[in-house]
Amino acid sequence: MEKKATQTNHGLNQHRLRIVPIGESVLKKIIVLVAWLGLSASAVADQRFEFAAFGIPANGRIIVPVVEGGALSGIAATIDQKTNGALSAAATEAAFNGEIESTLTLYGLPPYSRIDLIGVGAEPVGRVTAENFGGTAAALLADTEGGSVQILWPNENTDAQATAARVAFGYRLRSYRFDRHQAKEMDRNALPTISLLSDDGSRDEFDNDLLHLADGVFLARDMSSEPANIIYPQSFVDVVRAQFQGLHNVSIKVLDEKDMQRLGMGAHWGVGKGSSRPPRLLIIEYMAGGEQTPVVIAGKGITFDTGGISIKPNENMWMMKGDLGGAAVVTGTILAAARRGAAVNLVALAALAENMPSGTAIRPGDILTSMSGITIEIGSTDAEGRLVLADAVHYGQITYEPGVLIDVATLTGSVGRALGDEYAGIFGRHDELIEHISAASTAAGEAVWRLPLDDSHFEQIESRFADIVNSGVGNPGASAGAAFIGSFVDEDQVWVHLDIAGVDYLESDQPTVPAGYSGWGVRTLDEYLRRHHQK
Repeated sequence: MEKKATQTNHGLNQHRLRIVPIGESVLKKIIVLVAWLGLSASAVADQRFEFAAFGIPANGRIIVPVVEGGALSGIAATIDQKTNGALSAAATEAAFNGEIESTLTLYGLPPYSRIDLIGVGAEPVGRVTAENFGGTAAALLADTEGGSVQILWPNENTDAQATAARVAFGYRLRSYRFDRHQAKEMDRNALPTISLLSDDGSRDEFDNDLLHLADGVFLARDMSSEPANIIYPQSFVDVVRAQFQGLHNVSIKVLDEKDMQRLGMGAHWGVGKGSSRPPRLLIIEYMAGGEQTPVVIAGKGITFDTGGISIKPNENMWMMKGDLGGAAVVTGTILAAARRGAAVNLVALAALAENMPSGTAIRPGDILTSMSGITIEIGSTDAEGRLVLADAVHYGQITYEPGVLIDVATLTGSVGRALGDEYAGIFGRHDELIEHISAASTAAGEAVWRLPLDDSHFEQIESRFADIVNSGVGNPGASAGAAFIGSFVDEDQVWVHLDIAGVDYLESDQPTVPAGYSGWGVRTLDEYLRRHHQK
């Protein structure tokens, strides 16, 4: 990854089967097994959800939304009556007043064995608050086993999008765990059934839509979480093929190292040729939008980043297994669209390579020729993500002539230093697209912040020896990185760059995102597609 390891933070050849030595054969079986298990929700969290008409449960375990204020009101007041005032007495003693995302867990208040109160604030409840409510519930019940838990969602003080389906979606997102390599995995069969009690009729919204969106987020989280001995360029391709098995309107193609050399992708090939695991450009086409101009989403997919010859320090280098976050996000986005049958034309490009130091690796001072013909001086081999994206965005532009081109990358440490883990950086030359994606990110519960991109940043990356240089040009590093990628995008091509290096890994939990690799961006891109491209 181009951010520092010390930060927490047409004629295409498809791959053919070949006879391999026994060692590689065994490894191949392991990869096939991982793919068979599926890097999706089915292998991650088998939480069972039920939807039923709203009613006051007679007993059991219940979760109750509480509107912020002095005394319990609405459904919370009704439950208080069922407990003969014990609920309000306990809430008063605990100074619980319904502040948003605050919680209070009480046991043995007859007729209920457990009551969880979750604050929803004083403002009308919107979609994000509903999802965060569900995620908070999942965190409270993380160690709960067996039986059922009933979530009361009476649609009091809520808008039309704050449905029970959104509560279930938030619950599912937060219930994600990556423990498949641990000796003792969670017994997912022991998870309680979650019953959503509501009259908003949103079951189909969850079963036929949001469940698939969660699968896309989980795929992105999984790919970043897997170690580099499991996920490398070709195994990334293998796992993704398995995920799209049987889906309609999907075509998958792969460019291998020979294709890259034939097509003149000197930037992408330059990064990947230092590894014994050769690079790939994974192309996923999902065409269900009729004659609609496609949207192309390209993701940086560095399956491990040592920094190459410009090697990183060892501290926290393990995190560089997640430097494929952009590729994981665009793949998760198109998986969600295909599984829910979205009426959209979408192409995802995963620019995959492993950045390793070796006798065949590129060196600082080398000059590469990209597919576009632009020459690139290598200032640092640790600024590799922009190299693979240079060829990917050019290929996507000339092959598909997209209405919109979006790239996603864990590109720079400077974006994290500027924006922390609260915002992804967004860059571009087209104000309307930036406004659309910004609005989509807010609606999706993710956040972006626009950072500058102007002529000075393009001038900043001019090289003395080639057309442009990939690193060593000073600050602002995030804007210089965006300018580098933008150099391979025609000025009249509607394009935006998302730098997710600050938000792709979280040190602490958020309501719908447990600590770890976040899958940030799948929800934002999905929302953008729904609003502006889905028929």
